[in-house]
Amino acid sequence: MPETNYIDVKGMHCAACAVRIEKAVSKIDGVNEINVNLTTEKGRVSYNKDRTSISVIINKINKIGFEAKLIMQDHTQSGLDKHKAIRILYWKFIFSSLLTFPLAWAMFAHFQVASFIKVPALFTSPLFQLALTIPIQFIIGFQFYERACKSLKSGSGNMDVLVVLSTSAAFFYSHYLTIVSFKMVNHPQSIVLYYETSAFIITFILLGKLLEAKTKMRTTDAIKNLYQLQLKTATLYVEGREFKSSVENLIPGDTIILKPGEKIPIDGQILQGTSMIDESLLTGESLPVNKIAGDIVYAGTINQNGLLKIQVTKKDSETVLSQIIRIVEEAQSSKAPIQQIADKITSVFVPVIIIIAMVTFIAWYTIFQPGNFNEALEKVIAVLIIACPCALGLATPTSVMVGSGQAAQKGILFKEGKFLELLGRCNTVILDKTGTLTKGTPQVTDIYVDHFSENAFLEIIGAVETGSEHPIAKAILSEVHRRIRILPEALHVTALPGLGIKGYVNSKKVVLASRKYIIKENIAIPFPAKQIAIDLENEGKTVMIALVDSRFAGIIAVADEVKTSSFSTVSRLKQIGLDVVMLTGDNRNSGVAVARKVGIEQLEAEVTPQEKAAIVRNYQQNGNQVVMVGDGINDAPALAVSDIGVAIGSGSDIAIESGDVTIIKGDLNRLVDAITISKKTMTNIKQNFLWAFLYNIVIIPFAMLGFMAPWLAGAAMAFSSVSVVLNSLRLKKLKFRI
Repeated sequence: MPETNYIDVKGMHCAACAVRIEKAVSKIDGVNEINVNLTTEKGRVSYNKDRTSISVIINKINKIGFEAKLIMQDHTQSGLDKHKAIRILYWKFIFSSLLTFPLAWAMFAHFQVASFIKVPALFTSPLFQLALTIPIQFIIGFQFYERACKSLKSGSGNMDVLVVLSTSAAFFYSHYLTIVSFKMVNHPQSIVLYYETSAFIITFILLGKLLEAKTKMRTTDAIKNLYQLQLKTATLYVEGREFKSSVENLIPGDTIILKPGEKIPIDGQILQGTSMIDESLLTGESLPVNKIAGDIVYAGTINQNGLLKIQVTKKDSETVLSQIIRIVEEAQSSKAPIQQIADKITSVFVPVIIIIAMVTFIAWYTIFQPGNFNEALEKVIAVLIIACPCALGLATPTSVMVGSGQAAQKGILFKEGKFLELLGRCNTVILDKTGTLTKGTPQVTDIYVDHFSENAFLEIIGAVETGSEHPIAKAILSEVHRRIRILPEALHVTALPGLGIKGYVNSKKVVLASRKYIIKENIAIPFPAKQIAIDLENEGKTVMIALVDSRFAGIIAVADEVKTSSFSTVSRLKQIGLDVVMLTGDNRNSGVAVARKVGIEQLEAEVTPQEKAAIVRNYQQNGNQVVMVGDGINDAPALAVSDIGVAIGSGSDIAIESGDVTIIKGDLNRLVDAITISKKTMTNIKQNFLWAFLYNIVIIPFAMLGFMAPWLAGAAMAFSSVSVVLNSLRLKKLKFRI
């Protein structure tokens, strides 16, 4: 049976590390897919539990030199671990800097322009420099040796191999010269040592890793904000008494009490009380929502001003908030297709760089400066350090994390990183009508009465419709109950299948039926009323004509109203160059009326769910990349076959499993925002790639030709990684029309 687990992976320091883990785990029999995210230090693995187990997978990762463990529900600990790791890194950098400082000061002795700076003789002593460098190289820098050995044992190379080769070459060559200096007659200070090179490289790498870790923490702000919405305890109400209870222990049917200002701990239905609920952190809606008895409330939202008694309707792991967190985590841990480019490059990067370094050494030692070992060594060290592929590995995951996180905070959920990439590529948007362009619930739009007041008219037809489950009846009753509190009793109520309903109210025969019934029964109604009915039907509305004692009494029209956001969404989609098509199972008149209101020219009406899927395939066969937008239920076939399926959700009805992208609330403008996020994220990834590629293509030849000192190479390498993360963080400044 297939199973998916999430694992925490410690010890990754470059893209090659993530690639190595994926290669090793992929070879395990039964593993279907493995994605490792360097930025989050997490992995997602799908496997056949009948052929392998998560313990086998974790043991394999640990065996090749990393620390892996299964991620449990407590995400707070993971955050604490990261802060602890940053603190350790910080103090390592401080100690390394303090030890490097005298070595840096000693460098001034080698420059005539800095002759005015007094350098203590002790600082230039080979033994003193050796004593300072040993703890940097072998205590602070032990982590590089450890990880490099594990990497080589597993048959691959990573950044640590490059660091160890470069710093060890500088240190041990300097160590050799120090020993030689004891045999020298003249003052040993004339010897050129490279202790500061080793110390500088390790210190700059630690600084780069520290800055990188801190900036990477900012890329996870969105998911951290969602975690913070989850509460641990709730006030349980049992037989008139209140108790504190763990949210994990609550089950559907329990009753909880919520006071003003408190966060809602779990999904439920209001039993008693009214309040304004702030749902902004969950859905992106800025205005609070009025909630009364019978309404559904969601975990993570804030009760502003009322005392509420709530019946629990979901387990803690099944709440809308839990589903959102799960989807965001999956999107952030999965890979966009463009990441495959970086993976292929980094898998061969380290061996290629070692070859380049060897060529550099040979060229300098035999051609440029024959016999000058010092110069050749210096150039090799610079090449090994400058070529670290960290920036390349961070290019995609950091952008995907920030982009999907920003989307989640605005109520847009990308199921996987690949959908974040693919959405922006599509050129055709197909929109379902009911529930997508329209509100999905019929409402009374027009009332026309003859010889009655509106309230008297509504009172009579409301009485006849009472008890009916038909959608039109519900729409009429909703309008009636909004105006009239008490209705008379209707007797001998009988349905007219497909046509309407009839009964007796206050001893008067009342018929509420469609125009088809009027024509069928050859009933005469005033010409103005007849024309009004025809005009309303042409607008796509359902028209019901009322007769009281066989005399015309009035008209009531019902329609599924167009959402206020639909017209602006269609306009914005066209502005960014997309073709817009509408599909509906309703009659053509209704479809044409809605299409005209929202500005859509291409329409397919009276189609079944299966026919919708066939229409999507037809557009694809004509070379279009299609986004299908629907409510995720009757549109499931079309959502499944489209290039990207976007499910429009609403509260607890989020159709997460049906679409690749889910818009939590029904505001269609979020669709354009989702496409914008996709396009901007891909632009950001390409910028990161361009920088990473140019950095290596330009800087490596500079290092080979001797224009880059080793210590400067270390600084440049650190800067390249940090710059990629900082560029990704620019996605946080995206402006949304929400």
